[in-house]
Amino acid sequence: MYEIGAMKDLITPIKDKKKGNNMLHMVSKRAKQSRFQDVSGVALQMQRELLWFKEVEQLIPPSYRKRKNIYGMTPQDLFAKEHAYLISKGEDWMNNYMLVATLIATIVFAAAFTLPGGYNQDTGIPFFSKEPSLIIFVISDAVSLISSSTSVLIFLSILTSRYAERDSMHLLPSRLMFGIATLFLSIVTMMIAFSASFFLLYKGKLEWVPITITCLAGMPVILFAKMQFHLLVDIFDYTYRSKYHFKPKKRSLYY
Repeated sequence: MYEIGAMKDLITPIKDKKKGNNMLHMVSKRAKQSRFQDVSGVALQMQRELLWFKEVEQLIPPSYRKRKNIYGMTPQDLFAKEHAYLISKGEDWMNNYMLVATLIATIVFAAAFTLPGGYNQDTGIPFFSKEPSLIIFVISDAVSLISSSTSVLIFLSILTSRYAERDSMHLLPSRLMFGIATLFLSIVTMMIAFSASFFLLYKGKLEWVPITITCLAGMPVILFAKMQFHLLVDIFDYTYRSKYHFKPKKRSLYY
């Protein structure tokens, strides 16, 4: 449409004589599930649909954006109806991330009060208070608690938001990106705290035990990063580089 120049003004006002749908009504309909095979997550499916809708909205005459079909529905009304299922599914998808973040926050909170080696009953000071491994344990556990709590709040803000179509363009994907990033940080620091506790317990003896456990503790981190990297790249691409997706790559054929 961009490449044909002024010729598009003859095409964009065309409407369906049977149902009274114009071009924007047709775009409002939900795409087939097969079109979403390369889209990571339900939230990005909604975002891609909305980007497509907004781009076509700029092409048609302003008066046609509020035109109703024979069912009395504007393109915006039809879009909301057709994508209600995606919104509902997106909320369930967010719940899964919040559940993981809540579980991590619960674990590291409990670990903060059960330091490896215990406390001196007379002074209340931890037995390994001067050990570097205990300092690493305490700091990483605190960072994990803070980051997981932040992740929970971010996902909670997404679930309690209006979840309106306009929010799906930039606001919700941005929150999702930061929520997953803080969740990843909480997993990394939780594994560091877990490994540091074994270095305390096996200091000076059986050193291969904490080393082996530390190597194994890196597996969940690598697995999570591998699974979520593509999602984060897609979120960044469609949130901050979306204006380039429909930019004409060729010269106009007609003027």
